[in-house]
Amino acid sequence: MGRLRAATAGLLLALAASALAAPVTARAAEPAPGFRVEHGRLLDANGNDFVLRGVNHAHAWYRDKTGRALADIKALGANSVRIVLSTGDRWTRNDTADVAGVVERCKANRLICVLEAHDTTGYGEQAGAVSLDRAVDYWTQVRDAVKGQEKYTILNLGNEPHGNSGYAAWTADTSRAISRMRAAGFAHTLMVDAPNWGQDWSFTMRDNAAAVFAGDPRRNTVFSVHMYGVYDTAQEVRDYMNRFASSRLPLVIGEFGDAHSDGDPDEDTIMATARRLGLGYLGWSWSGNGGGVTYLDMATDFTASRLTPWGRRVFHGPDGIRQTAREASVFGGR
Repeated sequence: MGRLRAATAGLLLALAASALAAPVTARAAEPAPGFRVEHGRLLDANGNDFVLRGVNHAHAWYRDKTGRALADIKALGANSVRIVLSTGDRWTRNDTADVAGVVERCKANRLICVLEAHDTTGYGEQAGAVSLDRAVDYWTQVRDAVKGQEKYTILNLGNEPHGNSGYAAWTADTSRAISRMRAAGFAHTLMVDAPNWGQDWSFTMRDNAAAVFAGDPRRNTVFSVHMYGVYDTAQEVRDYMNRFASSRLPLVIGEFGDAHSDGDPDEDTIMATARRLGLGYLGWSWSGNGGGVTYLDMATDFTASRLTPWGRRVFHGPDGIRQTAREASVFGGR
């Protein structure tokens, strides 16, 4: 989620949906040392199906809270956590040592660690936002923190990498970023966010996902949509998620909430459909929200014993984390 901005839901009415490209079933060109995608499913390093069930934690802004937050998130049943990092362009940089420490804390808590570079948020519209190319520069600079951690980490290249202008460049920009990551030697599963502040109301990611996936030399890319006010009806939620599932393209709901200033997301359908289709979701966010969206906090003041209504919903409600999460087998759970 953009810290201060979100997508404009009203633009959705101007769009006409188009069909997805043909299903993609090709396997990775090279064996993956960790997570991999096969036939539209995310598999862990043991070859077992893995469905992300977790939340986002804003480590970049709350480094002193991370240790306790990860322990609490795990205790509430999550199997994964998406970690906000900064390239140093907009916020204080998370350097190699810090990123390595986050990965080790995730492993200690038996959580799969989805690492994301947040400074790309709203590129082309948000002042100061950086390109996916700049995010790739960052990943190469902190490579030692994630090298050899392919079993435990997924790299989310850049958060919401285009706003509501210039988003037509998403396909080329994302494909180039993936190619650069592979050329630099990254064998990790890569996660790529949709444009339009992550909400893809233009269906740019939806309609070009097959081509982007096929362009990854390792065929190991997962797509992430952020569901806020654009997804305020059951039909919109189901249609978007079903398109990816029927085309055998891997999709994760990388962020979503139960309310938002740009509209009221249908969290019940998001969670129910994700369970029905076996798709991952990562709710936004554990605690520390500002910019008028404090209602998205799951835990009041980072305190697990003070869950908000949203926190209780995502962890303990129907189709929630406690009910549906399964720990990754790389931790010896199965």
